[in-house]
Amino acid sequence: MLTAGVDGAQPTILLLGAGGQLGRELAAVLPARGPTIALDRAALDLADPDAIARTVRDVKPHFVVNAAAYTDVDRAEDERERAFAVNAVAPGVLAEEALRARSVLVHYSTDYVFDGERTAPYGEDEQPNPRNVYGESKLAGERAIARVNTAALILRTSWVYSRTGRNFLTTMERLAGERDELRVVADQTGVPNWTRALARITASLIARGRDDLVRGAGLYHVSAQGEATWHAFARAILDGRDVRVTPITTADYPTRARRPAYAVLDASRFARVFGLALPHWTGVLRECLRSPAQPTPAIPKEC
Repeated sequence: MLTAGVDGAQPTILLLGAGGQLGRELAAVLPARGPTIALDRAALDLADPDAIARTVRDVKPHFVVNAAAYTDVDRAEDERERAFAVNAVAPGVLAEEALRARSVLVHYSTDYVFDGERTAPYGEDEQPNPRNVYGESKLAGERAIARVNTAALILRTSWVYSRTGRNFLTTMERLAGERDELRVVADQTGVPNWTRALARITASLIARGRDDLVRGAGLYHVSAQGEATWHAFARAILDGRDVRVTPITTADYPTRARRPAYAVLDASRFARVFGLALPHWTGVLRECLRSPAQPTPAIPKEC
């Protein structure tokens, strides 16, 4: 269990998934918005509905931020039950307990709820049609929350990366140190999103207060601007490095799970409702590469 907090006059925040790449960033910034109980997988198994209910009832939070998920897209094809337990059943339980506690639930979802057959950015009202078990489980989680009709913000994002853990950026940097050529898929398009930028924008949401988020509750796309292929993303990461980045097709790099060919999210509704927006992904990436790998804990604000 990771805990951080300040004077109890501020709203209490329960953060789940604090050991993940997004959760670590959230654990660094959320304590500035209120006493934060940050739980990783060892402290709370999201596949255990009873444990989820007990935890929320014990903490009695004002906000529940769920950054926990089963994110191994390929393994989910063979571990469907586990993926649905964490990504679909658990969010429904969290929504029920948030309703009981009069908490606001902030939950993250994915561009993989779409099939990728469009060639223009997806808005929130576009019909989901996931191509893999991971996407199916995350869509089921969204729907489980919606059925409860609690105050919740479901935030879809895409292509999440950070300077630590296992993700596309760290993989490219590692492989660039081992090889003189990297072959990267160039026919899948999305938007890279840095976990620290997503954590900051979440903290800005929490700072608005419960009443404002209750009024704005709903489904939103939260994403940097622009779009990129994996190949373009890799080239941007390795810019200036002495390594050749060769474009290949999806067929050249088969995976267990099918990926959407086009999964760019239109984040204009989020910007319109909350006045918050992320800049172009290239600028965000440059900031990421200049920044310390580990987040700097925010200084809690005085009441």
